[in-house]
Amino acid sequence: MTKLLACLSGKEKVFAKGESILFEGDKPTAVGIVQSGAVQITKVDYFGNRNIIAEMRAGDMFGEGLVCAEAEAAPVTVMASEDASVLLIDYHRIIKTCPSACVFHMTLIRNMLRVLGRKNMLLVDKLDHITRRSTQEKVLSYLVEQAKQHGSNIFEIPFNRQELADFLSVERSALSAELSKLRNEGAIKFRKNKFELLTTIQS
Repeated sequence: MTKLLACLSGKEKVFAKGESILFEGDKPTAVGIVQSGAVQITKVDYFGNRNIIAEMRAGDMFGEGLVCAEAEAAPVTVMASEDASVLLIDYHRIIKTCPSACVFHMTLIRNMLRVLGRKNMLLVDKLDHITRRSTQEKVLSYLVEQAKQHGSNIFEIPFNRQELADFLSVERSALSAELSKLRNEGAIKFRKNKFELLTTIQS
């Protein structure tokens, strides 16, 4: 890690919960790698409704799509959803191979491309959830996908109720009502962010 930081002039910064790392409208210049804690990528619409696009945890990368596209203004805000330590690396130091063509540098470039591909797949999954016609269909689509990712019908999700509502683009009251309905129907069990699917559900 020390050699990688020296090669790319990376800077590690600590952000308190709720503190912004990148504001919407700012010019993105760095790729961020979460060292600990968690950060969320969010967007607020004209009416003040927050949409959570993604949550990043230790080992996850963010900002690479914006800097690779050379965006003049970030269309999203990145903020710490928990106290977080983030490694920030200047984009131009990544794309300009160092004179020694060190293995650390090339590995980072390879990993960044892999992350871009994985995020595209995650965005396709999210689009599948939020384009469902009803709140119940959105909720079930998301829960089934989480069960598949965890390889178990018992799993924890990374969101509280308000965050899940923001992620699925629904009202919190509507989300709570649908979760209660599904529990009463014997389809699911849940406690806070821990869920269990009790029946076979087609998403």
